Amino acid sequence: MDTTADGIFRTLADPTRRAIFEQLMRHGEQNVRGLTEYSGISQPAVSKHLGVLKLAGLVRDRPDGRQTHYSAEPQGLAPLIDWMGLYGAFWRERFDRLEDLLNRMDQ
Repeated sequence: MDTTADGIFRTLADPTRRAIFEQLMRHGEQNVRGLTEYSGISQPAVSKHLGVLKLAGLVRDRPDGRQTHYSAEPQGLAPLIDWMGLYGAFWRERFDRLEDLLNRMDQ
Protein backbone atom coordinates (compact mmCIF):
# COMPACT_ATOMS: atom_id res chain seq x y z
CA MET A 1 0.00 0.00 0.00
CA ASP A 2 1.63 3.25 -1.15
CA THR A 3 -0.16 6.07 0.63
CA THR A 4 2.73 8.51 0.38
CA ALA A 5 2.35 11.74 -1.58
CA ASP A 6 4.47 10.20 -4.38
CA GLY A 7 2.25 7.12 -4.49
CA ILE A 8 -0.92 9.18 -4.61
CA PHE A 9 0.51 11.40 -7.35
CA ARG A 10 1.43 8.28 -9.37
CA THR A 11 -2.04 6.82 -8.82
CA LEU A 12 -3.90 9.96 -9.83
CA ALA A 13 -1.57 10.67 -12.77
CA ASP A 14 -3.60 8.21 -14.83
CA PRO A 15 -6.58 10.14 -16.26
CA THR A 16 -8.91 7.13 -16.09
CA ARG A 17 -8.16 6.50 -12.41
CA ARG A 18 -8.52 10.18 -11.68
CA ALA A 19 -11.90 10.22 -13.45
CA ILE A 20 -13.11 7.17 -11.50
CA PHE A 21 -12.02 8.76 -8.23
CA GLU A 22 -13.76 12.03 -9.16
CA GLN A 23 -16.91 10.13 -10.14
CA LEU A 24 -16.98 8.44 -6.74
CA MET A 25 -16.33 11.76 -4.96
CA ARG A 26 -19.17 13.51 -6.82
CA HIS A 27 -21.78 10.76 -6.91
CA GLY A 28 -20.99 8.57 -3.93
CA GLU A 29 -20.89 4.80 -3.69
CA GLN A 30 -21.17 2.85 -6.94
CA ASN A 31 -20.64 -0.68 -8.16
CA VAL A 32 -18.30 -1.73 -10.96
CA ARG A 33 -21.15 -1.86 -13.48
CA GLY A 34 -22.01 1.81 -12.88
CA LEU A 35 -18.39 2.85 -13.07
CA THR A 36 -17.92 0.83 -16.27
CA GLU A 37 -20.88 2.57 -17.92
CA TYR A 38 -19.52 5.96 -16.84
CA SER A 39 -15.92 5.37 -17.89
CA GLY A 40 -16.50 3.70 -21.24
CA ILE A 41 -13.79 1.10 -20.63
CA SER A 42 -14.10 -2.61 -19.94
CA GLN A 43 -15.15 -4.03 -16.59
CA PRO A 44 -11.77 -5.73 -16.04
CA ALA A 45 -10.01 -2.41 -16.71
CA VAL A 46 -12.27 -0.59 -14.22
CA SER A 47 -11.62 -3.31 -11.64
CA LYS A 48 -7.87 -2.98 -12.16
CA HIS A 49 -8.04 0.81 -11.70
CA LEU A 50 -10.15 0.38 -8.58
CA GLY A 51 -7.53 -1.99 -7.19
CA VAL A 52 -4.80 0.60 -7.68
CA LEU A 53 -6.97 3.32 -6.10
CA LYS A 54 -7.68 1.01 -3.17
CA LEU A 55 -3.96 0.28 -2.63
CA ALA A 56 -3.31 4.03 -2.55
CA GLY A 57 -5.97 4.45 0.15
CA LEU A 58 -8.24 6.51 -2.11
CA VAL A 59 -11.10 4.00 -2.45
CA ARG A 60 -12.74 1.49 -0.13
CA ASP A 61 -14.94 -1.42 -1.08
CA ARG A 62 -18.04 -2.87 0.53
CA PRO A 63 -19.08 -6.37 -0.52
CA ASP A 64 -22.84 -6.86 -0.83
CA GLY A 65 -23.72 -10.36 -1.98
CA ARG A 66 -22.38 -10.85 -5.48
CA GLN A 67 -21.62 -7.17 -5.97
CA THR A 68 -19.00 -4.92 -4.50
CA HIS A 69 -19.70 -1.25 -3.97
CA TYR A 70 -16.91 1.30 -4.04
CA SER A 71 -16.68 4.72 -2.45
CA ALA A 72 -14.05 7.43 -2.37
CA GLU A 73 -11.85 7.90 0.68
CA PRO A 74 -11.23 11.66 0.71
CA GLN A 75 -8.93 11.34 3.74
CA GLY A 76 -6.61 9.38 1.45
CA LEU A 77 -5.68 12.75 -0.04
CA ALA A 78 -4.19 13.92 3.28
CA PRO A 79 -0.54 13.47 2.16
CA LEU A 80 -1.23 15.72 -0.85
CA ILE A 81 -2.91 18.33 1.32
CA ASP A 82 0.11 18.30 3.64
CA TRP A 83 2.44 18.64 0.64
CA MET A 84 0.41 21.52 -0.78
CA GLY A 85 0.37 23.19 2.63
CA LEU A 86 4.13 23.61 2.42
CA TYR A 87 3.76 25.48 -0.84
CA GLY A 88 0.81 27.49 0.44
CA ALA A 89 3.03 28.94 3.18
CA PHE A 90 5.75 29.62 0.59
CA TRP A 91 3.39 31.58 -1.67
CA ARG A 92 1.68 33.45 1.19
CA GLU A 93 5.08 34.75 2.28
CA ARG A 94 5.95 35.80 -1.27
CA PHE A 95 2.62 37.57 -1.78
CA ASP A 96 2.99 39.36 1.57
CA ARG A 97 6.42 40.58 0.52
CA LEU A 98 5.06 41.70 -2.86
CA GLU A 99 2.22 43.56 -1.17
CA ASP A 100 4.71 45.32 1.11
CA LEU A 101 6.80 46.32 -1.88
CA LEU A 102 3.77 47.65 -3.77
CA ASN A 103 2.66 49.63 -0.73
CA ARG A 104 6.11 51.20 -0.41
CA MET A 105 6.07 52.07 -4.12
CA ASP A 106 2.70 53.81 -3.73
CA GLN A 107 4.02 56.09 -1.00
